[in-house]
Amino acid sequence: MGKGLCFGEVMIRLRGMVIMLGVAVTLIRCGVIVEGDVFSNHKILEAERKLTQLRKPAVKTIQSEDGDIIDCIDIYKQPAFDHPALSNHTIQMAPTYDPERERKTVTKMDRLKKKNEEQSSRMVKQKWRKSGSCPPGTIPVRRVRKKELLRASSVKDYGRKKQSTVSRHAAAAHFGDNKTGNVLRANHSKAILLTVGYRYTGGKGDIKVYNPMVDLDDDYSTSQVSLLNSREMVESGWAVNPSVYGDRETRFFVYWTADDSKKTGCFDLTCAGFVQVSNKVALGAAIYPVSFPHDLPYEIIVYVFKDPVTSNWWVQYGESIYVGYWPPQLFLALNYHATSVEWGGEVYSPRVGTTPHTETDMGSGQFADFVWGTSGSVKRIRIHDNSPELKLPEYADVYMDEFNCYDVKYLVDYVEEPEFYYGGPGRNPMCP
Repeated sequence: MGKGLCFGEVMIRLRGMVIMLGVAVTLIRCGVIVEGDVFSNHKILEAERKLTQLRKPAVKTIQSEDGDIIDCIDIYKQPAFDHPALSNHTIQMAPTYDPERERKTVTKMDRLKKKNEEQSSRMVKQKWRKSGSCPPGTIPVRRVRKKELLRASSVKDYGRKKQSTVSRHAAAAHFGDNKTGNVLRANHSKAILLTVGYRYTGGKGDIKVYNPMVDLDDDYSTSQVSLLNSREMVESGWAVNPSVYGDRETRFFVYWTADDSKKTGCFDLTCAGFVQVSNKVALGAAIYPVSFPHDLPYEIIVYVFKDPVTSNWWVQYGESIYVGYWPPQLFLALNYHATSVEWGGEVYSPRVGTTPHTETDMGSGQFADFVWGTSGSVKRIRIHDNSPELKLPEYADVYMDEFNCYDVKYLVDYVEEPEFYYGGPGRNPMCP
């Protein structure tokens, strides 16, 4: 027998009569029981090392009513600076200019929207802010718990999207040749609006917020604005993601990758990369209220854009809060510009493209509905291209991987400006 065998395994191999005793000893010597689950000592050590990297000394700690713990971390000691490319990084506290003020054209809807945001109850908030706030010079960081790391399929890859394989249908869809093609990415299903054809430096949208049902603990459902170039991507929106957050609450997130999520990138601050500057928004924190079909709509305004001077990719939350940015040192292609912008939903599940299909919802869990507005939606769709002004895309088309499971509708006629609707229930009579 090898030296790596633990005592319980030896007992099982030597004496069939003490199998039950061997199992008990195995749990003690080879693993640990955490909240009813058994984890190996190796995984526990991995989780503890990861927590040492993620947790920074807190200036102040806030216990949120939803169970989250928010640590107020010194802005100069945040996780971003663990990235080797950012060891000597100088924080940019605000964009060099506000692209909103540089616009040449401001629509009636834009003016009305901005006015309403200051007094409307339809804009979502974060739950932790009910319990306190972080002082200036700090950033709020949602504390990652050991149990969240242990229950992840891989501690090393915790916080990263499950790796996907882009098929030729993706390229065809980007050129408008395949609006309802076969599965775009293994285990991933998208229902999106996209624009291509220019060098993009920004994308924005008002995304209706829901709390979709997520079937398995490894599944997730997101709604976001994404900017892409080759295998590199930055995006922001809302998500229900039990494998990262440990529950099924709707949360505000940012995400990046430089290699299609193979070895780089993550949600929020679960790895080094994103530089946060705001002390008002906690990445990965729960947001409220959420929309319900046939009830008041609630939404988040997400704006991702490239600073023309520093090349940092900024995330704006609402119309005024600059959350932080991804420095250009993280990327190659996105160091210059994006080649496409996407708006819409994504579902991940091992049961995407299989029978039985996952029951994880996208959006509200209802198919695209522009009549009653009961599905997921994105409005005030905007981009930056070669000009500095924020404007409607000249060209946009829809794409969906599984039109019987999740679908889309792009409304252009008889509306003041285009509106995008998407979503679905996953498994249904048309998607068994």
